[in-house]
Amino acid sequence: MTLLVTGGAGFIGSNFVLDWLADPAAEPIVNLDALTYAGNRQNLAALADDGRHLFVHGDIGTRELLDRLLQEHRPRAVLHLAAESHVDRSIHGPGAFIKTNVEGTFTLLEAVRAYWSALPHDARAAFRFLHVSTDEVYGSLAPDAPAFTEQHPYAPNSPYSASKAASDHLVRAWHHTYGLPVLTTNCSNNYGPLQFPEKLIPLMIANALAGKPLPIYGDGQQVRDWLYVGDHCSAIRTVLARGTPGEVYNIGGWNEQPNRAIVHTICGLLDELRPDPGGTYARLITHVKDRPGHDRRYAIDARKIERELGWRPGETFDSGIRKTVHWYLAHAAWVAAVQSGSYRDWVATNYAGRG
Repeated sequence: MTLLVTGGAGFIGSNFVLDWLADPAAEPIVNLDALTYAGNRQNLAALADDGRHLFVHGDIGTRELLDRLLQEHRPRAVLHLAAESHVDRSIHGPGAFIKTNVEGTFTLLEAVRAYWSALPHDARAAFRFLHVSTDEVYGSLAPDAPAFTEQHPYAPNSPYSASKAASDHLVRAWHHTYGLPVLTTNCSNNYGPLQFPEKLIPLMIANALAGKPLPIYGDGQQVRDWLYVGDHCSAIRTVLARGTPGEVYNIGGWNEQPNRAIVHTICGLLDELRPDPGGTYARLITHVKDRPGHDRRYAIDARKIERELGWRPGETFDSGIRKTVHWYLAHAAWVAAVQSGSYRDWVATNYAGRG
């Protein structure tokens, strides 16, 4: 038995693959990743000599490749994590998000449907297609509004969230029209080891250690629910094992925090763990012009997955953020390696004119 994982060299994907294969008895993984800017083979260096991990450099939009992998490896499940996933990048270049998140998901669904349809009855009944999505498809919440449930209407506000909403709808339609046994998860903001340093938490850590400004959009009171990536991996495993085909499961950390508080927490931890002779890291905080259409608040109601599948996050924000800061302090070489010339160009483009 084998799993096919798409996007398994990215942040959540590589954490999942490493977590899965940490079990000596775990099934092998075929890991398909296009290695775009956020995909990194070094994330998987610990698996270099593990025969249960097969890395394939390729695109989910290439039907011939998908057909070959499915026929050769006969997976019992496909876990779809491949996605363009950064709101700021989607504002500057939405086309890549439509291509990967919408067209790529369509191509993958069609390849999987053809493979699944030809399976023997028992294998067809046991097969699962697990689609990993985001809470951003639900839009923005008022400060006192109830958190997103699985019944919340979709109201995406960025090219990124719109492309993910479209992919969610495709996955739903392939279940209702063709009977494909799909599972969809909508998670809150992930953080933890191996996250590309364009996202808030690793960007703040990297900039602080380099003595650079810590840019906070607008007033910094945008609220997010923060989910430690290790908890997200355990939730995916739980949904894959016990989820009901056709169902959606919201995955959250029960950790609502405004961005400004996140940055101050990081500064406090760095003051403790890596003091700067120049003074507290909070002196580097700079408020910059907000990004267009910035959603004010997301919050996940994760009671369904707890009630039906028995999953609940194991990390508090305090424990998870401390682990995360420790990891980045211990892996300065990894951070330096991913901060390439193209990354620096992107940061300059995104923050130009926001001062």
